[in-house]
Amino acid sequence: METARTYEIRTYGCQMNVHDSERLAGLLEDAGYVRAEDTEPDVVVFNTCAVRENADNRLYGNLGHLRPVKDGRPGMQIAVGGCLAQKDRDAIVKRAPWVDVVFGTHNIGSLPALLERARIRDEAQVEIEESLVTFPSTLPTRRESPYAAWVSISVGCNNTCTFCIVPALRGKERDRRPGEILAEVEALVAEGVLEVTLLGQNVNAYGSGFGALASAPQEVRDMTAGGQSAFAGLLRACGEVDGLERVRFTSPHPRDFTDDVIAAMAETPNVMPSLHMPLQSGADPVLRAMRRSYRQERYLSIIEKVRAAIPDAAITTDIIVGFPGETEADFEQTLHVVREARFSGAFTFQYSKRPGTPAATMDDQVPKEVVQERYERLVALQEEISWEENKKQIGRTVEVLVAEGEGRKDGATRRLSGRARDNRLVHFRVPDEPVRPGDMVTVEVTYAAPHHLVADKPARSVRRTRAGDAWEARQGGGAPKGVSLGMPTIGRPTTPVALEAAASGCSTCG
Repeated sequence: METARTYEIRTYGCQMNVHDSERLAGLLEDAGYVRAEDTEPDVVVFNTCAVRENADNRLYGNLGHLRPVKDGRPGMQIAVGGCLAQKDRDAIVKRAPWVDVVFGTHNIGSLPALLERARIRDEAQVEIEESLVTFPSTLPTRRESPYAAWVSISVGCNNTCTFCIVPALRGKERDRRPGEILAEVEALVAEGVLEVTLLGQNVNAYGSGFGALASAPQEVRDMTAGGQSAFAGLLRACGEVDGLERVRFTSPHPRDFTDDVIAAMAETPNVMPSLHMPLQSGADPVLRAMRRSYRQERYLSIIEKVRAAIPDAAITTDIIVGFPGETEADFEQTLHVVREARFSGAFTFQYSKRPGTPAATMDDQVPKEVVQERYERLVALQEEISWEENKKQIGRTVEVLVAEGEGRKDGATRRLSGRARDNRLVHFRVPDEPVRPGDMVTVEVTYAAPHHLVADKPARSVRRTRAGDAWEARQGGGAPKGVSLGMPTIGRPTTPVALEAAASGCSTCG
């Protein structure tokens, strides 16, 4: 009997890529592959990001490391997909001729067939489509977490930010019908999922992909009755799903973040008090050069409204330092917004010139040493604010969704870890009674650090859940340990990928 071929997926970039990798794993397993466990895989798939320069460097560095491995393993195959593959196309095979398959963002469903074709023909297969072939949510999924799941509500982006190449690689926005989304959410809940994160490149622009409201499907018109946006309606509809305890979404764009979305968040009990709202810059001239369609005043007014409606909300952001033309005065405006907004955390990036974007050819590129100095000042300020905001949590009682893979030092500290409702990471004392990933534990916060909270008093309560039951049932299948992402996460315990880089400058894409 022939032994099944094994695979490993290595993912770079944003949450959208992580979710795509779940699809890739599902496709491979449908085709008879099994995930490599403590052995060298027969197939290595790179799901790439094109947002930052170091993603290119890391990919080609890893491809170089794999060449001698492949030379020593007849039949081993290497595939490269995702945004960088969509951008570089044939250049990947020219630069790394030992790669067997290159596929893009629009045809991830082709991977098994391309691998087989490359094997039979003994030559590289490059297949890049210019538009979406199959909506990813119709593809099989190798979803690892029994308690938390991604749900894609749209793909593509209609924005034209001058620093971002993603719209050119992911295409124009296409939205899923509300009924399809809610059917997927209900199916996930039936499997034990307690928490979903709604995903889109510009998640709160949901609905624009249907065109004029008058010609939109009836279910979209019903959802927008009374004048609310389709995204606000979708959040409220998720609130009606029985058994769904936590709803999150990422990433919104300030341009489309309307008051009705804030109201839907505040008034829907299972929509969590956490928000990732990309800023990118606090200076109006820089925002204009970035083609970001909001200004500092508009951004801060959103933050103010969110805090008024949801006082305990934890707000995170993305910031780019050193965009072309950024002056010291511009950078001071970014620091001003950081002080005013008091983010619980920020994903900070030094501007990275990406060929194919308008910003790459702009005048007044900021010298590297200036960017580095500003970056260090921004990080220091945000660390200070994050710590101050986390210290306010000391003494509070929080409900934590127990995770697997969030706390890297849990074994040494004899703690477990998970996410509070506001998405803060909490390391807590192991309860006296048994607790599983997917269960809920209520604890009192006793210590705060800039990036996490600690709860070392005995747990107030433990609530065993259907998700915990599902996690326990999976253990017979040898579910592997997971890894923690560097983006706002949903406490998922594992992924079907070896994560190379979890944060990107666009944060899907905001």
